[in-house]
Amino acid sequence: MIEVQQLTRVFRTYKKKPGFWGGVKGLFYREFEETAAAKDVSFEIKEGEFVGFLGPNGAGKTTTLKMLSGLIYPTSGTARVAGFDPTKRENAYRRIFALVMGQKNQLWWDLPAIESFTLLRAIYGLPADQFKTTLDELVTLLDVGKKLNVMVRELSLGERMKMELIAALLHRPRVLFLDEPTIGLDVVSQKAVRQFLRDYNRRYRVTILLTSHYMADIKELCERVIVIHKGRKIYDGALARLENAGGARKKIITFLPESGAFPDTWQSRHGTTTRSDDGKFTLRVSSDNVVAVSQEVLSAGPVADITIEDVPLEDVIAELFSAQT
Repeated sequence: MIEVQQLTRVFRTYKKKPGFWGGVKGLFYREFEETAAAKDVSFEIKEGEFVGFLGPNGAGKTTTLKMLSGLIYPTSGTARVAGFDPTKRENAYRRIFALVMGQKNQLWWDLPAIESFTLLRAIYGLPADQFKTTLDELVTLLDVGKKLNVMVRELSLGERMKMELIAALLHRPRVLFLDEPTIGLDVVSQKAVRQFLRDYNRRYRVTILLTSHYMADIKELCERVIVIHKGRKIYDGALARLENAGGARKKIITFLPESGAFPDTWQSRHGTTTRSDDGKFTLRVSSDNVVAVSQEVLSAGPVADITIEDVPLEDVIAELFSAQT
């Protein structure tokens, strides 16, 4: 469905010189520097897959999505989406994909959402019966029927994002690019959007490429992730394998001793121990030592509470980025 081969995008920017004379000199002689937002990125995504696209700010995620959408041209490399070359910007291609960006709006700000939907119907040439059927289904799934006639600028952020999703899916695309669709949403709205995307993907086998800084989005929606850093792909595989790699083989043990049971300087024999201001001790240990450390803690003195949990996925990915620096 999506085939990317050594996709590279280089931006050439003016290197501004400081000071007044630097500005004057720039009128006659300019120096430029090149930055690779994406460099030799290659991957394949099958039809119906829901893939997470991860990386720190500036890694090249949005640039890659824009190249796949035909909004910008790659410097080198090739991309094929459902057999189409995005750089040709064919109308037939525009009808089979949609791009939703959490920080940009496609709806008319001063009109009710239903007016923008009607305009999109005309743009895509959708039959009236198909438009009504699709709209009714999406409105029901997202529970925004009472908000269709409210001006977009008067909607909450979560309601606006739901309307953006409806606008993107009215023409029933086969491929959906999502660039941080839950950014800024409250917990309830995030959960509603994630549930909708999960159900829609399973129902229609839409191929979805999702970028997000919320690991809850990735863990709940994606079985596979692609990680890029400084424009380069550094991981492509199962999310479970990423969680079980490197630092993820460790566990965090946190316990709260009963009053006076442990000295403030207490240390485990199996690793570094830290103590917080509220009196809790935290140990980060390998999975093989979890039982031994737990026994050590319980035998050292009375404990009011103890928890054992996996290292957060955010920490695993941060370690992955650090290893590539």
